[in-house]
Amino acid sequence: MSVISLEKQLRFFTQKIRTYMEHVPFLDRMAKRPYANQTAHRKKCSASSKNSSKNSSKNRKKSYLPKAISLAASLATPLTTPLATRGLSRKKGIKTALPYCSTHFLWSKVRCLLYLACLNLLWVPAYGAGTFGTGKSSSHFNADMTGTVINTALTFLQPRTLDPYTIKQLSLWGMNGIMALDSSFSFSQQPGTLIFKSAQVPLLTFPMPSEEDIKGWSEIIGKVMNKAWETSTLIRSSGSNSLLESFFSELFNHIDPYSRYIPPTSASEDREKRIGETATAGITIGLQSHNVIITALNTNGPAWAAGLSIGQRILSINGHSTSHKPLSTLNAWLQGSENTPITLTVSTPGERKNQTLTLKLALIPPETVFAFLSEKILVLRIHSFSADTAQEVSQYLDQILQESPVKGIIFDLRGNRGGVLQQAITTSALILNHGVAAITQGRDEQANHIWAVQGGDITNNVPIIVLVDGRTASAAEILSAALADHHRAVVVGSVTLGKGLVQTIAQLPDGGELFVTWSRVIAPLGWPLQGLGVIPQVCTSKGENTTQKQMTTLENGQTVNHEALEESRSARYPIAVSRILEIRKNCPAAIGTDLDITVAQNLIKNPTAYKAALLSIPESAAN
Repeated sequence: MSVISLEKQLRFFTQKIRTYMEHVPFLDRMAKRPYANQTAHRKKCSASSKNSSKNSSKNRKKSYLPKAISLAASLATPLTTPLATRGLSRKKGIKTALPYCSTHFLWSKVRCLLYLACLNLLWVPAYGAGTFGTGKSSSHFNADMTGTVINTALTFLQPRTLDPYTIKQLSLWGMNGIMALDSSFSFSQQPGTLIFKSAQVPLLTFPMPSEEDIKGWSEIIGKVMNKAWETSTLIRSSGSNSLLESFFSELFNHIDPYSRYIPPTSASEDREKRIGETATAGITIGLQSHNVIITALNTNGPAWAAGLSIGQRILSINGHSTSHKPLSTLNAWLQGSENTPITLTVSTPGERKNQTLTLKLALIPPETVFAFLSEKILVLRIHSFSADTAQEVSQYLDQILQESPVKGIIFDLRGNRGGVLQQAITTSALILNHGVAAITQGRDEQANHIWAVQGGDITNNVPIIVLVDGRTASAAEILSAALADHHRAVVVGSVTLGKGLVQTIAQLPDGGELFVTWSRVIAPLGWPLQGLGVIPQVCTSKGENTTQKQMTTLENGQTVNHEALEESRSARYPIAVSRILEIRKNCPAAIGTDLDITVAQNLIKNPTAYKAALLSIPESAAN
């Protein structure tokens, strides 16, 4: 499908409107005075046409055309907005337009034409420059803002990358991204001069700034992008955001796989996932026999702190009965501005007296930890590490361990892609008595840390199993490595992803974010997580038969996978890729299965096997 530029589409539909307007001198009055029925409509049209026949064609155009075009423009927004927000398909959108086309009157035809023209603009492929109401991209390129964003990004980026690069290197790498959008562009360098070309024809010539001149290079980049925008229909059809995205994409292709630029809309969504931006009570509700009950509580929220519990019935919210109200309405009542007081009346099964309490709405990070008990074994499923993950783990451990003793704890980190590094460290501090949980190393002084923990094991040294798989990454790997290296947990599953690089985040002037890799993670025994990943003590990815052989060996008090674990723990940065692959193949990456849970439960129930699995890590692991 070819991409039709916004400019051409606007010219097309405006010309069509002009053609109709020349024959509809009564249009402005029709727009202001809707008619109750078609008969009245027809009479008004006929009378107006007779009266207008006295005027010349030239006068008709002069008198009514400006109003018609203005009216058409004013109608464009309300017609297109519902489609953008509802995400209608082209087919469904045209069906929606048909009522406007259902009569033979000229005004209806104009409205139909305008509606369908707006539909055409909405479905420009890839939501490019011609997209209305999508929030995806702008049809206008802001050169000043782009220059400011580039200046801020280079200032933040240059001193923090793991390897040193000059501003000139970073700038030239990024500007090559323009050629990824339109291959007709190119750059050439002559002594002291940089030339920007299109089809080998010079467009701009600049004196070459010094290698570390951030302001000079930022100005060049801004001017080059602006010229590319003015010159290339391909770039305009891609949208103004595409220039920045392509710039950073090409730049980071030369640095590492995890540094990235997040455009404003996506950055806002990411921030909400990390820290939460909607003030709520932290309650999930559902219907049970026409009663509104609490089905889940966010342990970070005010409802949990106020003592509410799952299964309680909510009778009223701020004095308004919940009876016969849709859940969407009730959820809206449970949200508002931060610190807004909200009064709930609840009843508890088995109790006669209702309870009324007032709490304040709060910005709550999304819940990342979910817990359940099975045969006195506590399973904590950690989906990711957000701003309050360690606190969630602590609350579950405090509550459950105080209520009844458990035989062991399973941390399920399968599929956990990581998150906030500090939260992984704090979680390890709940379990380790003391020692180094991780080390981070980078060029920036603030990136260098020895993350040591102390304070005591709140689990009273109960057996701990950590489940991992090939998707376990980043902060989840840090927690797994810390507990395994200190002989505090047995890791079960497959080798993990091997993301041992840490990013720091910069807020950019356009509302976007820059994630910059600035440090490497070193496990307590001194081996790097990047590339290697965490090798489990018990490997389940080689199949059930191999797993059963390992369990039999462990039950006899003998260690397993000792050689593979020794190789991974003795590795030091830098490591050749061939060496990394050799170590990882001892326990191939795979997606976790129910076999992992079975092995974890059997290890907890068999103290001999559990102790032997702990000792599979080299003795030097216990610092």
